Amino acid sequence: MAKIDPTARVENPAGLADDVEIGPYAILGPDVVLEAGVKLHAHVVIQGVTTIGARTQVFPFASLGSAPQSVHYKGEPTKLVIGTDCMLREHATASTGTVGGGGITRIGNGVMMMTGSHVGHDCTVGNGVIFANNAVLGGHVSVGDFTFLGGQCAVHQFTRIGAQCMISGLTGVREDVIPFANVLGQAGKLVGLNVVGMKRRGFTKSDLHAARAVYRDLFFGEGTFDQRLDKVRQMAGESAFAAAVVAFIDADRKRPICHPARGVIKED
Repeated sequence: MAKIDPTARVENPAGLADDVEIGPYAILGPDVVLEAGVKLHAHVVIQGVTTIGARTQVFPFASLGSAPQSVHYKGEPTKLVIGTDCMLREHATASTGTVGGGGITRIGNGVMMMTGSHVGHDCTVGNGVIFANNAVLGGHVSVGDFTFLGGQCAVHQFTRIGAQCMISGLTGVREDVIPFANVLGQAGKLVGLNVVGMKRRGFTKSDLHAARAVYRDLFFGEGTFDQRLDKVRQMAGESAFAAAVVAFIDADRKRPICHPARGVIKED
């Protein structure tokens, strides 16, 4: 049987697994589902059509599943889906989706959202992503697996960030970021590859050497960007890094691709 503090308010027919723990003064709406082992600390608010995966912990004053911050939202029953083994710290917020954006905001497994971080409506956050304090995503943003979002960084709506990127603290991201990239600056620009993160994920020295070669060819080679991309595309059969970068760029060309700042040739 779920362990519910007597001061908490759980509206029927919210779905609670038998071993869920709900702390003092927490509030759950009727369409919330908490899977096995979920723990809500004091003063958590969960609303809307929200599902939280097994073993996730939510800390005081987090607000999940509230209505999307969109002038187009008219009360439709959109959703927030949070994966397993996540850690959502104090004052973290995540909204449900909008009909125009597909109706679902998704947060993957093993995600950590530190204090004050925010996931906007219709975002898709991959597995193992880390939000440092006050990192925020505008609506419709996608973030790839194992990316790190530094403190107080801000990501413009509709932007895509690839897997295993490093977005430095206080960085503003308004262009699509290729996988494995390192981004820095008020108007964020590439400053090489996320070598630290790549090593942590098992990249060898030869893998990193090959990735750097692809990075140089794509951003510092001769010709236009599309011509350089075609050259990298020819490497995709032999380089997993090249294949990942090409697939990311080809998937969606609506927004510009984040480049290094002019005159910068830093690679790691």
